[in-house]
Amino acid sequence: MNGEHAPVLCQEAVSALVKLEPGADPSNGTFVDATFGRGGHAREILCALGPRGRLLVIDRDLQAIAAAQQLAETDSRMQVCHAAFGELQMCLQTQGIDCVDGILMDLGVSSPQLDDPERGFSFRDVGPLDMRMDQSAPRTAADWLNTESEAAIANVLKEYGEERYSRRIAAAIVAARPLRTTGDLVAAVRAGQPRRTPGKHDATRTFQAIRMQVNDEIGELQRGLQAAFDSLVVGGRLVVISFHSLEDRVVKRFFRSLTRGAPMPRRLPVRDADVLPRARAVLGPLRAADAERANNPRARSAVLRTVERCA
Repeated sequence: MNGEHAPVLCQEAVSALVKLEPGADPSNGTFVDATFGRGGHAREILCALGPRGRLLVIDRDLQAIAAAQQLAETDSRMQVCHAAFGELQMCLQTQGIDCVDGILMDLGVSSPQLDDPERGFSFRDVGPLDMRMDQSAPRTAADWLNTESEAAIANVLKEYGEERYSRRIAAAIVAARPLRTTGDLVAAVRAGQPRRTPGKHDATRTFQAIRMQVNDEIGELQRGLQAAFDSLVVGGRLVVISFHSLEDRVVKRFFRSLTRGAPMPRRLPVRDADVLPRARAVLGPLRAADAERANNPRARSAVLRTVERCA
């Protein structure tokens, strides 16, 4: 990893995904790492696979795809696809894969994205107001902020950032147009905030909300979860690592809908056995151990959940 990115809950995720348990031998199955990043989880999955195992890695970040292609040149078991979560089934079809034994989704922004000022994800360094996870996408954060209505900006800050001063910040953003850099956005946020946020940078919630809007992160997550589960064989597992409450809420609700079975009217004469759940909960919510949390700040908010398809 060359110090660039430490994968969170790596051993726990791979153990759940590849079923590294006594008596289980899925090592020659087909798996998907739907968020390659810089390959931390993918490398561990490859180590757990046998010679006939197969790993498809997906990412919508072009730099991540370049790193994945370098790794794929050294390991013929791995294939690479540039795509978002919601395009998972298209990727499988392109590779001639009907169904898979396990899928890992590691959500949110990665350390290399945050650490590169040119990507515009971080408020700590001044750079272009970009925030696109897919650099080939047409609309940047600056494009959105400089053309969207004040009401729409306020709604996004409230919904995705849970920002209590969303209206004031939105008004300050509109007043500061045109915004071109992350520094411009930080200044607008501070101009709109009546008081500081203890323990957090003033722009934390705003940057998160705008990033999620520009990349349609919740929409992609919802589409990706359904596509992932639909692609599993019976006995296959879906492992998801989330990093904030909005993501985890979507994952938790989706998993709950799978493990509780289809809702039925109260007085309909249907036996419990006739309305079976489609999955069972295997693991989670699981958080990183104290040692990992101390060594890797990203791990502090991570939550891992796993379900196994049973129908």
